[in-house]
Amino acid sequence: MNETDQTGLSKFAGNVKGLANTFIGSVFRNGKPTSDKTRASAVFNNFFLHIQGVKTHINTLRPSYTLGLGLITFFLLVIVVASGVFLMVYYNPSVENAYQSVKNINQVVFAGKVSRNVHKWAGEGMIVFLFLHMARVFFTGSYKAGREFNWVVGIVLLVLTFALNLSGYLLPWDQLSYWALVIVANIMQSPKELTDSLGLTKYFDVGTYTGNLFLGGSIPTKESLNRVYLFHVMVLPMVIYVVVGLHFWRIRKDGGMTKPDLFNTKASDMGIMVQPKKSGGIFPTHKTYGLMELARGKTPAVDKDVENTVMSWPNLLIAELAVLMFTLAGTLIYSYYMDAPLKEFANPLIPENPAKAPWYFLGLQELLSYSAFMGGTGLPGLALLGLALIPYLDREQDNVGVWFTSKMGKRIALESMVISIIVIIAMLAFAVNFGWLRNWFPEIPQLVITFVNPGTIWVGFMMLWSLCTIRRTGSTRMGAMALFVMFLVSYLILTYFATDMRGPNWDFYWSKSQWPIH
Repeated sequence: MNETDQTGLSKFAGNVKGLANTFIGSVFRNGKPTSDKTRASAVFNNFFLHIQGVKTHINTLRPSYTLGLGLITFFLLVIVVASGVFLMVYYNPSVENAYQSVKNINQVVFAGKVSRNVHKWAGEGMIVFLFLHMARVFFTGSYKAGREFNWVVGIVLLVLTFALNLSGYLLPWDQLSYWALVIVANIMQSPKELTDSLGLTKYFDVGTYTGNLFLGGSIPTKESLNRVYLFHVMVLPMVIYVVVGLHFWRIRKDGGMTKPDLFNTKASDMGIMVQPKKSGGIFPTHKTYGLMELARGKTPAVDKDVENTVMSWPNLLIAELAVLMFTLAGTLIYSYYMDAPLKEFANPLIPENPAKAPWYFLGLQELLSYSAFMGGTGLPGLALLGLALIPYLDREQDNVGVWFTSKMGKRIALESMVISIIVIIAMLAFAVNFGWLRNWFPEIPQLVITFVNPGTIWVGFMMLWSLCTIRRTGSTRMGAMALFVMFLVSYLILTYFATDMRGPNWDFYWSKSQWPIH
C-alpha cells in the first residue's frame, strides 16, 4: 500500500472518530457558549430560541413579577398536544366505538389511564393559568406601552382555549359528554329567544342555523361527534399554534416584558443570575482606537452594557427549564391521584339531572337560566368586548410594570372585590328565594325578561361602579381596575354557585347531600 493510500485511509479514520463532534458542530455552529459572544450567538442563531432576546432584563427573571404563569400555560399546551397524540392512536371517533375506546384506554392500554388524566387536567389547567396570567398582565399594567394589540391576541387565545377544552370534553360519548353537547347546542341556539320576541325568526332564524351547523342536525348524532373531533384535533390546534406564535412574536417585537420606570436591583437578584463576563468574546483584552470625525453632540458611549440586563443564556433558559419541570411534575402528580371522569354510555332517553356543562362554562349556564340570549350570547359577547377594549380606553402610562399601579390601585381592587362579593351574593340569594319577573308577572313579554334579569342588572352595576370610580379618582386606570376585579369575582362566584349549589331541575341546594334520591 503506497503512502497516498495510507494518508487517505488515515484521514477517513480521523473523520470517523470525529464524526460526533463534527455533527454537533454543524448543528451548533458557534461552539460551546463559554463567552458572552457565543452565548448571544447560541440564542440569536437558534430556530427555537431566537424569538427571545439575546439579553433579558432582570425584572423579567424575578419570580415575584411574572410568576411564570405565561410559561406554565404554554408548557401545559405542549403537554396537552403530546398526550393528545398518544390518545389519538387508540381513540375511535365513532358513536358506536368512541365510548368503548375510551374505556380501553383507561383499562387496557399501558399508561393509558394516566395519559388520559394528564391530557384532561393539563387542558383544564390551561384555563386556570391563562386566567391567572391575564390577571397578572392586567394588574401590572402590562397591556400598555405599545402592547395593546397583544392583549387582544391574549383574549383570542382565552376563547380558543375554552373551545379546545370543550371540544375534548364532548368526545368520550358518555352521559356527561352527551348532555353537555346538548347544553352547548342550546347555548348556540340562544339567539332564537331574541328573534322570537321580535317576530324575526321566520325571516332570520340564526339560532336554529348555528345549532344545526354545530350538531349537523337537530339532535346529537355521529355527525356531531365527527365535527367536534375535527375541531379538537385539527382546526383548533392549528389556529392556536398560529396565535401563540403571534403572541410570542409580539412580546419580542414590543420590547419584551414590561418593567418599572424606576428599577433598582436587589441583592437577591444576584443569587439567581449569572453575570456577564467582561473579558473575552465581545470584550477584547486591549483597546483599539480609530480616527473619528469631529462633530457637534455627544461622543459615542463605549464600554457600556444595556442597563440591568443579563445574558438570556443561561439565565432565562434555566428559569424556563425550572418552570417546565415544575409544570410537568405538578401535572403528573395531580393526574396520578385524580382520574378523569367517565360515566355510562350516552343514552338520549335518560337525561342527566342536573345536566351541567363543564365547570368552566357553568357561570354561563347560571346566566342562561335567567335568559337564554343574554346568558348564551349577549353577556359573554359584552364581556369579551369589554376585555378587548381595556387597553384602548385606559391609556394612562403611569407606573407601567408596577403591581396594582399604586396604593390607590390596591385600595380600589380591594373595595371592588368586597362590593362584588356582597352584591352578587345578595342578588343570587334574592333570585333563589323570591324568583324573578316571570314568577311575579306570568304574562310579562319575553323581551323584558331578556333585557331585565339578574345577569344584565349585574353587568349594569359593574359598569356604573367603574364610571363612579373614574369620576371619584380621576383615573381611567382605576376604573378599569374596578371593572376587571368585578369581572373576575363574578366569574368565580357564578362558577362555584352553579357547580355546588345547583341540583336537580336547576334548583338550589346547600350541598349534594340534600338532593332528592331517585
